[in-house]
Amino acid sequence: MSRPRLVIVGAGIVGCALADELTERGWTDVTVVDQGPLFAAGGSSSHAPGLVFQTNPSKTMTEFAAYTVRKYTALGERCFRQVGGLEVATTPERWTDLHRKQGWAESWGVEARLLDPAGCAELWPLLDRDKVLGGFHVPSDGLATAVACGEAQAARATERGARFLAGHTVVGIEARGGRVTGVAVVTSGEYRTIPADVVVCAAGFWGPSIGRMAGLTVPLLPLAHQYARSGPLAAKGEGPILRHQDRDLYFRWHGDRVGIGSYAHRPMPVTQDEIGPKSTTMPSVQAFTEEDFDPSWRDAVELLPALAESKYEDGINGIFSFTPDGFPLIGEAPQLDGFWLAEAVWVTHSAGVARALAEVLVTGRSEIDLHECELSRFEQAQLSPAFIEERGKQNFVEVYDVIHPLQPMESPRPLRTSPFHPRQRELGAYFLEAAGWERPHWFEANVPLLERLVRRRRDEFADVPEEAKGMAAEPFLGVSQRGEWASRHWSPVAAAEAHATREGVALYDMTPLKRIEVSGPGSAAFLQRMTTNNVDRKPGSVTYTLLLDAKGGIRSDLTVARLAEDRFQIGANGNLDLDWLTRHAPGAVRVHDLTPGTCCVGVWGPRARELVQGLTDMDLSHENFRYFGCKSGYVGHVPVLALRVSYVGELGWELYTGADMGLKLWDTLWEPGLAIAGGRAAFNSLRLEKGYRLWGVDMTTEHNPYEAGLGFAVKEGKDFIGRDALTTEITRKLVPLVCTEVVMGKEPVRHAGRTVGHVTSASYGHTVRRPIAYAWLPIELAEPGTHVDISYFGRRVPAEVAAEPLYDPGMEKIRR
Repeated sequence: MSRPRLVIVGAGIVGCALADELTERGWTDVTVVDQGPLFAAGGSSSHAPGLVFQTNPSKTMTEFAAYTVRKYTALGERCFRQVGGLEVATTPERWTDLHRKQGWAESWGVEARLLDPAGCAELWPLLDRDKVLGGFHVPSDGLATAVACGEAQAARATERGARFLAGHTVVGIEARGGRVTGVAVVTSGEYRTIPADVVVCAAGFWGPSIGRMAGLTVPLLPLAHQYARSGPLAAKGEGPILRHQDRDLYFRWHGDRVGIGSYAHRPMPVTQDEIGPKSTTMPSVQAFTEEDFDPSWRDAVELLPALAESKYEDGINGIFSFTPDGFPLIGEAPQLDGFWLAEAVWVTHSAGVARALAEVLVTGRSEIDLHECELSRFEQAQLSPAFIEERGKQNFVEVYDVIHPLQPMESPRPLRTSPFHPRQRELGAYFLEAAGWERPHWFEANVPLLERLVRRRRDEFADVPEEAKGMAAEPFLGVSQRGEWASRHWSPVAAAEAHATREGVALYDMTPLKRIEVSGPGSAAFLQRMTTNNVDRKPGSVTYTLLLDAKGGIRSDLTVARLAEDRFQIGANGNLDLDWLTRHAPGAVRVHDLTPGTCCVGVWGPRARELVQGLTDMDLSHENFRYFGCKSGYVGHVPVLALRVSYVGELGWELYTGADMGLKLWDTLWEPGLAIAGGRAAFNSLRLEKGYRLWGVDMTTEHNPYEAGLGFAVKEGKDFIGRDALTTEITRKLVPLVCTEVVMGKEPVRHAGRTVGHVTSASYGHTVRRPIAYAWLPIELAEPGTHVDISYFGRRVPAEVAAEPLYDPGMEKIRR
């Protein structure tokens, strides 16, 4: 069988690892080119301190790092020393966060433990133990010698047929008919082209320059990061890598010296012009700025007093790559087939990313979910040079910060706003951000609703004994079931909004939901092939369906509204869905992003029909407008497309219109005085009560429809991508848990003393009056009534598997 001709740009640790992974899988026509020498080629790999800490809030990033540890450990001590990793807390907030990190490690299968100050000092005798509250120790973390790792992997790849070419400067990416054909290089003053069917850019911080040659924006910002060594010390150690994140510092031993890395200084962005090839110095290293490092040295001496006997030396400002969201860039260019990226990858994740990309290239999909890292995840609004720089610098500043999962970036905001935004601000919306969109999470205008709800709850429980009430009415609003972390970026106002939705009617801004139009001859057949359910129904119908990959993993879930014979509107999860559909669409089918020019408001609640029917020319009776149907008409003066669907489990419609008419639509719906505005906090509570899954959180490509509880969206006897790989025989299942406390998500779940799964989504169910968590569990534990424990910041939270949905199992509310 013929193999593609593949060229990798960049012989750093990522390029070498990718060549190794690809040749191991039988792709032997592999050429790796680099403008520098082999293998200290001049990129970040040439100076990287080589820290490999595995634990990360992202399961994907943890698995990348864990594979890197396994692979590089097998290469020998010249490449990797498994000295362990130790993070110390000097503040109560950090000590709390280390308990959260211990939960991630347990969820993702990394052996770790929390230590008291004495245990930390035993591993790092230089520590001032009086400054330390505790530590987090991972014995399998370690130090990778990046150049040696690259060379060792390159040697294996060379034995299998790969070529590594030094002194080859890439000057162009050649293409024809929308597909890459080769790489133009200059070597020893001569220009030549290396033919290629596939090109992978693994050029590190030079990635934006190579991307421009292919007509691609690479959202990566090179930033300088300081590293220095102490003078010789009386002690000589080989202890674990040490992180003092409260001061943005890390430490490692170099014989009788201690290396010190700092993220505490100002962001130092570096332009592509400033990191061109240099004949006398390493391109990845800039002049050390002592004035930036001096405060960090003082902080280092405070934690490690023995450093005071020396002075720092051998300092560098070394360049690393940062992206707007802190994740790598993996994937194929949207406008140039065959041109791929493996960019913004640190040594920590290098082998894991290389394996994942090799799997994608050879088999069409990675065994590890990549949605957080895929190149096409960014919206057009997130690709401006100003955005890339500002968010990249902020990620540098926050690299060691304690970050709440809902904590948004502060700037640039607002970037994207719905037409309803002015009214939301008038109502006192508390905004968080996602994909650049400002999204209200609750409204201060609803405080009176909360006050009424509290009075009502107190009246209901007036005869309940005091000892059973807990904290007055608070248990019945979910307040006392929330710890300090679960209370951040949340308000009890969400309880009032949830109750108002269940009992009246609320308006939810659904504008950030990605909207895609698929049209043209053959569009129905195309969508039938792409999705799991039957979307080839009569115009006016709406279908819930899934996108799968070749192995049957869930790429996304969609609602598909058939508007005409050859025109469909799709409610999708984001830009990845747009990219996936665009790549697969035949020539006659047009795939178009409707989102920027349109808006959507969800009108949901038992009084939704009462509100909208008096404003529209459409017949909204259940007999004439069935659940999962769609119609076009007017609401007041506003032309709308109405879909009778609901993500909160109540009667209602999604109303779509052009962005120019959005504010008029909101005002028209608001004027009768029946509706309140609802935010994302209430929305999340309501959807969990109904068991509605959130793609990317509750399920990913690592799960199939049957284990995710979405088998109903798979049409029997229908051919679609991933059909042949599907099986109904499952070993795990996504199930709801009712708990005694609101958790955050990603916590480990235990049964009989062992870790058996992890939490995905969590919230308080204001209707069922219980904290809810969805979790992946082995099939033998997935039966209702099974008792488990959630480990939450090191505490045991009892939970029980429940039957789903928790609210309205007969679907009576939504179909009335």
